[in-house]
Amino acid sequence: MAVKKRKSFPVPPDIKAALDEHQIDTAEEIWLARMESDPTDVDFFLGAAAALEKAGVESTATSMLELLDDQLVADEHWQSRLTMMRHLGDLYIKPGRRHPTIMETLHHLHGHLSSYELFIEKVGLMRGVDDIPKIWKKVDRLESLVEYDIGTIVRIEGKGAGRVTEVNMILNNFKIELETMDIRVGFAGAAKILHSVEPEHVLYRKIVAPEELEALRDSKPSDLLRLVLLSYDEPRTGAQVKADLYNIVTESGWSRWWTAARKHPQVLAAAGKKHAYTWVDSSSDATDAVWLSFEAATPRKRIALLRRDASRDDALKRRMSEALAENASRLIGTDPGLACEIWFQLEKHGQVPTDADWNPQRLIGEIEKPVPLFEGIKERALRERAYALARQQRDDASQVLFDAFWQETDARALDTLHQALVEDEPALFDSFFDQLISQPRKNPAAFTWLLERAADRPEWMARNPTRLLKQMLWSLSQDDFAPFRAARLVPLCESGGTLARLLSHLDLEQAGQAFEAIEKAIGLEDYQRKPLLRALELKFPSLRMEENLPLYATADRITEKKAELRRLAEEEIPANRRAIEEAREMGDLRENFEYKSARQRHEYLSARAYALKHDLERARPIDPSQVQGNEVVIGSKAHLKSDDGERYITILGPWNSEPEKDILSNESELAHQLLGRVRGDKITIQDQEYEITDITPYNS
Repeated sequence: MAVKKRKSFPVPPDIKAALDEHQIDTAEEIWLARMESDPTDVDFFLGAAAALEKAGVESTATSMLELLDDQLVADEHWQSRLTMMRHLGDLYIKPGRRHPTIMETLHHLHGHLSSYELFIEKVGLMRGVDDIPKIWKKVDRLESLVEYDIGTIVRIEGKGAGRVTEVNMILNNFKIELETMDIRVGFAGAAKILHSVEPEHVLYRKIVAPEELEALRDSKPSDLLRLVLLSYDEPRTGAQVKADLYNIVTESGWSRWWTAARKHPQVLAAAGKKHAYTWVDSSSDATDAVWLSFEAATPRKRIALLRRDASRDDALKRRMSEALAENASRLIGTDPGLACEIWFQLEKHGQVPTDADWNPQRLIGEIEKPVPLFEGIKERALRERAYALARQQRDDASQVLFDAFWQETDARALDTLHQALVEDEPALFDSFFDQLISQPRKNPAAFTWLLERAADRPEWMARNPTRLLKQMLWSLSQDDFAPFRAARLVPLCESGGTLARLLSHLDLEQAGQAFEAIEKAIGLEDYQRKPLLRALELKFPSLRMEENLPLYATADRITEKKAELRRLAEEEIPANRRAIEEAREMGDLRENFEYKSARQRHEYLSARAYALKHDLERARPIDPSQVQGNEVVIGSKAHLKSDDGERYITILGPWNSEPEKDILSNESELAHQLLGRVRGDKITIQDQEYEITDITPYNS
């Protein structure tokens, strides 16, 4: 009889050995022995039965499976029975009995559930009973749904745990009551969204017996943390633990509880996951794990591990400190800053090596170029200690601190350097101030710091207010300043910030430059720009008069300018933005010529568009039909005669100006001489006297 093709299963080695020797009786004895010891070893029986069938003794396989089925029923191992039937039911269950046997087994497994009968109907298990392959697909569907029967406790990632309170067969969804909300999850997505929670899980106990967790919270904080950490296969962060214990540990009591709970020696910071924790089997295991992490870490990471775990065990602290001291002695020549940082940390923990032939005082005092050393100390407070040591140990301390200014990025450390230079050699700080304003890109962090501190230092703003204002506006659009833009630079441009305070230090000439710079600044939004311009107009009313002057132009030139603005806004600026993005994707922006070029063009296009928009708001068309011949006005063509010849001078607006063709802007000096003149008036142009003999419209 041909063997029906079905899923293959690994053959148990002892069964294979017996069948290879054609010892069927031995195979039966092995089967019966396994039935007696563990009838739920489904993998064994599936592999053995398939091997018997393949060996041509299908009847033996059938008999063995029938015996196993009787045993599983007697012992009420319904899930194992269902699995056996799924894969080999056609081998030992008669065709007419397969569906009833499946239903009988399912009833024993799930018949006690309140939604069982409804789900049977929902998945259609009582229809098409002879199509067994489809019946098994329906069984899968049933089992994916009964897992979430009413009353089941489930977990939703990021939302906590809750209880299933409703199974809606019409809407095809489950209703879950969580701690903070109710949520509905469709039948189709339930398996992906809802996670079963075992009774030992902290979230299960939180819902079923919250009073037990509250008792642990008060009496044994570490035991409660242990319960949380052991509920998951992965380490938990502090934020995740806090979410797990929502409503168990209050917001006001969290810090005290968390500090106490983490002190247990079996709470271990997880490797490779920042601020995440796990629970190890014993304190010694935790110590061993910390040491293994320490051994594998870089010297700088070792500093962090010493700081974090020094209090765990005195012997461990000494061991870690000795290893770090050895690291420091080897780093003196290659990374003296890190060597000093290690020394400072060992000093803090009372573990300074007594046999060392160096220390930070000596190293900072004797090293030829100390600035790289400062840069190697990453912790700001320790870097400030190094600056103080330089002042104590070096004759050239002021110059050293001046040099350090150009690489320091922390605002508080910059305060320290500033104070030191002002006390020791003020002229050096003045030099730094002037150089930084001229070249802000040399240290964007220091320039940002200077702008922030300038708000409360009128003497700084008075030194060169126009230059400071322009460089401040320039920095808003520069990539070098991107890390500081949103949080630090932009607020300085708003009401009460440095930019607004700078305006009081300007004279009229400087105010005009500032007005133009603010108008064209790319990094300012309109809501920031307008108050600044209004403040300038209030202080310098003449700026407002100049601002409101009309800009005269011919109708066709106004049309051209509108077309240019439209082309900028709709074509050139969007295309340039795309070019910036493409160039950005090419890698390191510092060495990216294409990116820098695209950024520069963006600044030009944006400034051009803004100026055009502003000028078009002032534009007034020149109507030649309104030009009379009685006097020279904007739009006039004046016929001038002299002893040496004649000229035709047309007066239009700046957009139409072509001086080489005697077409002048009304804002030009010669135009001012001609405007208002009448026929017969005389005028001197470049030492030549002319008489106005006729006045006509410009297009005549």
